[in-house]
Amino acid sequence: MSETPARTRAKARHRRRRKILATGVPLALVAAGALAYGTDTGVFGPGSARAASAAGYTAPAWATAGADGFASVDALGQRGTYGGRDGETVTVRTQAELEKYATAEEPYVIVVAGTIRVAPVGKEIKVRSDKTIVGAGTSGQIVGGGFFLGTGVHNVIIRNLTIRDSYQGVWNDKEHDFDAIQMDGAHHVWIDHNDLRHMADGLIDVRKDSTYVTVSWNRLSDNNKTFGIGWTENVATDVTVHHNWFRETEQRNPSTDNAAHAHLYNNYLEDVPGTGITSSYGNYARGRTSMVLENSYFQGVNNPVIKDATASLVQRGNVFSGTSGRNESGGTAFDPARFYAYTPDRAADVPGLVRAGAGPRTSIGVADAQQGGAAPKTATTKAATTLTVARDGTARYRTVQAAVDAVPAGNTSRVVIAVKPGTYRETVKVPSDKPHVTIQGTGTSRKQTVITYDNAAGTPKPDGSGTYGTSGSATVAVEADDFQARNLTIANDFDEAAHQSLDGHQAVALRTAADKVFLDGVIVTGDQDTLLLDTAAKDRLGRVYMRDSYVVGNVDFIFGRASAVIDRSVITLKKRWNGTSAGYVTAPSTPADRKGFLISRSVVDGDVAAGSFHLGRTWHAGGDAALDPQTTVRDTRLGAAIKSTPWSDMGGFSWKDDRFAEYRNSGPGAGAAGPDRPHLTDSQAAGQEIGDWLGGWVPTAS
Repeated sequence: MSETPARTRAKARHRRRRKILATGVPLALVAAGALAYGTDTGVFGPGSARAASAAGYTAPAWATAGADGFASVDALGQRGTYGGRDGETVTVRTQAELEKYATAEEPYVIVVAGTIRVAPVGKEIKVRSDKTIVGAGTSGQIVGGGFFLGTGVHNVIIRNLTIRDSYQGVWNDKEHDFDAIQMDGAHHVWIDHNDLRHMADGLIDVRKDSTYVTVSWNRLSDNNKTFGIGWTENVATDVTVHHNWFRETEQRNPSTDNAAHAHLYNNYLEDVPGTGITSSYGNYARGRTSMVLENSYFQGVNNPVIKDATASLVQRGNVFSGTSGRNESGGTAFDPARFYAYTPDRAADVPGLVRAGAGPRTSIGVADAQQGGAAPKTATTKAATTLTVARDGTARYRTVQAAVDAVPAGNTSRVVIAVKPGTYRETVKVPSDKPHVTIQGTGTSRKQTVITYDNAAGTPKPDGSGTYGTSGSATVAVEADDFQARNLTIANDFDEAAHQSLDGHQAVALRTAADKVFLDGVIVTGDQDTLLLDTAAKDRLGRVYMRDSYVVGNVDFIFGRASAVIDRSVITLKKRWNGTSAGYVTAPSTPADRKGFLISRSVVDGDVAAGSFHLGRTWHAGGDAALDPQTTVRDTRLGAAIKSTPWSDMGGFSWKDDRFAEYRNSGPGAGAAGPDRPHLTDSQAAGQEIGDWLGGWVPTAS
C-alpha cells in the first residue's frame, strides 16, 4: 500500500477523574500510549507477578489483570486497581496460609486452590493493600467466613471465588455481622466473577466512604440483605456495578446510600416464582445518591427501582419483565463517560450473557501447566501439552519454529509453546493443520520475549524465486484456527532508511489467516503494514480478538479482511523513517457480508504531529468493487494526531461508499458528527458491539 508523508507530534497525557478517561484502564497506560509501548507496566497483560511459590503454581493471565469502571480511575494516589500484580504468586489451601499472605505488607497474588472452612464461623479475614485473591477454577471456596478491608486499604482484587454459608438460621439476622466481603473506608477495590451466597448478613458491604469500587460479573443469591453501599452522611463513594446476577435475594440489590456516583448497568435481577424468597425491592437510590441505571434486566422483581426524594436517578434502556410496584426515576445524575469508557450490552441480551458469564470461571489458563500443574483442574479441563523454547539451549527447543514443527498435524487439543525470555531472530509459521496452539512468553514482561525478523515485501528470497510480497514478509504467520499468543513481542525491524532502493517497504510483523485467533497481552510493532488480519480465503470467516495489547506502526498498519476486534489496547502512531509523519491506522478490505475492524475502549496516539493521521482508508484489494470495507472506532481516546476528517479514499474508491464510523470517542482527536465524520446513532451502535463481531465465540485464555 502507498505511503503519505507529513510532519507530526502529539503526546498522551494523564487524565484525572472528572475528565474523560481513555478506556476504563489505569491511566498509566494512557500515558504509555504516547510512546512506542510505554514502560510495559503489565496492567493490561499477563504475568507481571514474580515467580510462583514452591507450590509450583503461577496464576492465570487474567488473574493479574487490571479493573474497569470506577476501580480503574486514577485517584487518591492510586493508578487504577491491579491488586498484587507486582508481587509473588502463592497458592493457599488452609486458613492459616490465606491469612498469612492476605495480611502481609507486601503485594501478593494469592491463589485459593480448594475449600477453606473458616473458624470461628463468621470470621472476616483482614486484607491489606496490594493483594489479588483469586480462586483456582471453580475449586476456590471460602466457607463460613469472608473478607474485611479496613480504612485506607487499597488496590485489592477478589476474583473467581465462591464465598458462602455463614448463615445462622435467622433470616433477618440482627446479631451476626457475617459478610462475604465488607469494606470500611477502603478504596480501589475490584470484586469480579465470584459466587456469593447464604451469609448471615450482607454479601457485599461497601461502607464508610469506601470508593473507587467496581463489582462485576458476580452471582449473588440466597440472601436477605444482599449488597449495601454507603451508610455514611458523606457523599463520597464512587462505585460501578455491572453484569451481576441477583437471584433469590430479598433486599439491597443494591441499596445505595449517599453515593456520589453510582453507575449500575447490565445487571440481571431475577425473582423466580414459587421459591421461598420474595424480592422486597431491586435497585434503591437513598439519601443524596446520584445514580445512573442503564441496560439492566429486571424479571419478576417487586418494586424494581426506587428512590428517595433527595436522590437523583437516571434510567435508560432497562427492560422490566413481570415486575410490579415502584419503578422510579428523576433528577439529572451524571455522565459515567466523564470518568471511564464503557460499552453496555443490549438489555435484551443481559439474561443470557450474565447467566453464561457470571460467577467463577472453570479455566485457570495455561500457566499452571507450565509450572507443573500444582493447582487442581476441573474434570472437563484437559491439561495442555507444553513445549518449552530457550535460545540458550536450556530447553528442548532453541527456536520457536522448531517447537511448532513438533506439534503433530491434526492436533486436537491445546499445545502451549512456552518461550523463555530472549530475542528470537527467526520467522515462524503455524500451518493450517496445527490448530489449538498457544505461543506464550514466560517472562515477567511482554518485552522480555521478542520474535523478530526484517523481511519486507521487496526483499529477494534466498532461492532467487522472487520477492516475499506483503503477506510473505510476516515475522509470524498464523494459518491455524484457535491460535493464541500472549505475553510477548512480535516485531518486524526492517530498516527502511537503509533500503530505500528496495521496491516494496511493506513489512508485516504478524499475519493471521485463521478463525478464532486470540491475541492477549502482546506487542506487535513495525512501520508499514504491521498487523495483517486476514482470512484463509475470501469465503472463509476469520475472527480475531485482541485485548490489552499494543500495536505500533505508521501506514495501513492494521489491515486485511478479517472480522477483528481490538479491545482495551494502545495503538501507537509512529513517525516515518525520515522523521516525517503521516499515515493511516486501518486499511480494511472487508467482504460485503462480514464485519470488518472494531476498535473499542482503546487509545490511539503517538509522538507525531497534530492532525497528521487518518483512522483509516478503504482498501478494495485487487480493485474488487464488491468489497465493503469497515472500520468502527468507539469508546476510544483519540490523541491530537488524528485528523478532523479521519477517513480517506484509496485506489479510486470513496470511503463514503463503504462503512466507516465512530461512536462516543473522546480526547483532543475526537470530533463532532458531520458529513466527513459519521457517528453511529445509539441504535446503530447497539448492533456494533464486540459480541456482534465475534458471533458467539467467547475467547478464553487457555
